[in-house]
Amino acid sequence: MSRIKIELPKNQVFETTLTVRISDINYGNHLGNDSVLSLMHEARFQFYKSLGYTDELNIDGVGTIQADTAIQYKGEGFHGDKIHVAIFLGDSTPKSMDLFYKLSTGTPNRLIALGKTGIAFYNYEAKKISLMPEPIKSKLDSLKA
Repeated sequence: MSRIKIELPKNQVFETTLTVRISDINYGNHLGNDSVLSLMHEARFQFYKSLGYTDELNIDGVGTIQADTAIQYKGEGFHGDKIHVAIFLGDSTPKSMDLFYKLSTGTPNRLIALGKTGIAFYNYEAKKISLMPEPIKSKLDSLKA
């Protein structure tokens, strides 16, 4: 069986620290796979906030929608762990962008997961994919420099 292999781009654009809550723990007594995706979502929302946005449904007049997701699990997380989430900017098209995530914790640094989300810009009223608005494109381009 082939496995997902995520390679992080070099361009880290954001970082934050999140705490593993008791509701993030599964029956194996560690961070649940669904909660890893939720931590990625929270980090992405904080990234948008750092760019001046307060709502994923209004990024310069259009929303965003997750087009695809990949997660490569690398280690365990436990209740109370401080999870350092680094976000990296991948490829972009006129209508989408790839965001990559590195989740780690502890001393020495333990890798928990690598992730990738394909984010499309989306007009929720028209129910169709939209062009990436120029203001966010400019902000993202400035982070690549």
